[in-house]
Amino acid sequence: MERATGHDRTQATKPTLYVVATPIGNLKDVTLRALDIFRHADVIAAEDTRVTSRLLNHYGIDAKKLLSLHEHNEQRSAPRIIAELEAGRSVALASDAGTPAFSDPGARLVHAVREAGYPVVPIPGANAAAAALSASGLFGPHFLFYGFLPSKPSDRRKALEALTAFPYMLVFYEAPHRVIEAVVDLASALGGSRRIVIARELTKLFESIHECGLGAAAEWLSGNADRVKGEFVLIVEGAPPDDDAEAAQAKRTLEVLLEELPVKQAAALAAKITGARKNELYALALELKRES
Repeated sequence: MERATGHDRTQATKPTLYVVATPIGNLKDVTLRALDIFRHADVIAAEDTRVTSRLLNHYGIDAKKLLSLHEHNEQRSAPRIIAELEAGRSVALASDAGTPAFSDPGARLVHAVREAGYPVVPIPGANAAAAALSASGLFGPHFLFYGFLPSKPSDRRKALEALTAFPYMLVFYEAPHRVIEAVVDLASALGGSRRIVIARELTKLFESIHECGLGAAAEWLSGNADRVKGEFVLIVEGAPPDDDAEAAQAKRTLEVLLEELPVKQAAALAAKITGARKNELYALALELKRES
């Protein structure tokens, strides 16, 4: 059953689960709305109560109402959160940094709460992937957020094989102890000529954003021990268009249309279907007609 969630509310209402984004580094990146929710929520479910306590204490918010909810106990803790909602209380969900359920715990809890019939309200804010994309300088209408690649090398290479032909920018999170082997596998699977943006420690004191060819990424990271410290967002260019494949598809589409339509109409419709240039398709249609 769908319920109104009251997006204009700044204070926690009962019973509601609030999914609250927290800073990814700089504590000033927390939103005013998030602070209001933390102040007025009856319970705060935190991925790490110590990390969330530091944020709350920084802003003078009572940290006594914290309970732990992380990837290893999320399934078991969900009934406890639902019990709080059943008792008429409001609950704020926070991960260590960034947006809960976004490569962080929270999705199972959100699903369970919605299944139980209680409203879930997002409190948007900091997100490492969005921050990295905004400052990457890479452009394209689409991107694929993958998150963390498998830690096992064979599984990681298999996962990357499935991404080789994607025309979208590819966005990954990576840990410092795996980042070099990850970019080596990225270069092997996707080719060294693609551009990669390596964003490290975003919003923190030693933030850095570096762009290079994918084939040079491992060497750059290895060139300074400080470059492999911290948390990483890796953004890789999408696969370049396969001009031969696109031309073959356009020609095949045109051949089918020419069986039923005059040259001009067939060329115009083929251009709409395939995105190829109408003038080029018209010339090709005339040639195909002559050959036939």
